[in-house]
Amino acid sequence: MVSLLSLWTPILVSAVIVFLASWAMHMVLGYHKADFRKLPSEDEVQEALRKFNIPPGDYMLPCPSGPQDMQNKEFLAKRERGPIMIATFLKGGPIQMGPPLLKWFIFCCVVGVFAAYVTGRTHGAGSAYLAVFRTAGTVAFCSYALAQWPDHIWYQRSLGTTLRNTFDGLVYGLLTAGVFGWLWPR
Repeated sequence: MVSLLSLWTPILVSAVIVFLASWAMHMVLGYHKADFRKLPSEDEVQEALRKFNIPPGDYMLPCPSGPQDMQNKEFLAKRERGPIMIATFLKGGPIQMGPPLLKWFIFCCVVGVFAAYVTGRTHGAGSAYLAVFRTAGTVAFCSYALAQWPDHIWYQRSLGTTLRNTFDGLVYGLLTAGVFGWLWPR
């Protein structure tokens, strides 16, 4: 067994490497350009919504107030007429990348902590590279990728977007695994 405190180096190094890899995957490779589509008549839709001054948050249209409403004739008629929408509204203004990037880096560190915890409880110092790689990689892959699928299942997020995000999670898991195998205490 290896203590969590002795694994801060692979936790932080893997977080930095995943952070940089995610930048490259989103900004250089460009395959995430298909994650979102442009609305037809975007300007008119944006102008129509602006007057409602909708606060930032997650919304559903139509939205039942509880399970009992899901059988309500009025609610069912609204669903039948459509459109049905699940949307996240963000605050207007200039793009502020600093806070989301900081949150993403913190998340990468948290994934590293969980990978370190499980791997440290499973393997002792001096364990073989491949054994450490498998355990840390599995935990990291599960952390980065599997959470994408409920959005596809329940909210009908695009299968393509979900698969691209799952592929990203696989890459992040492999990078995390490689760092843990490389920096594992001897």
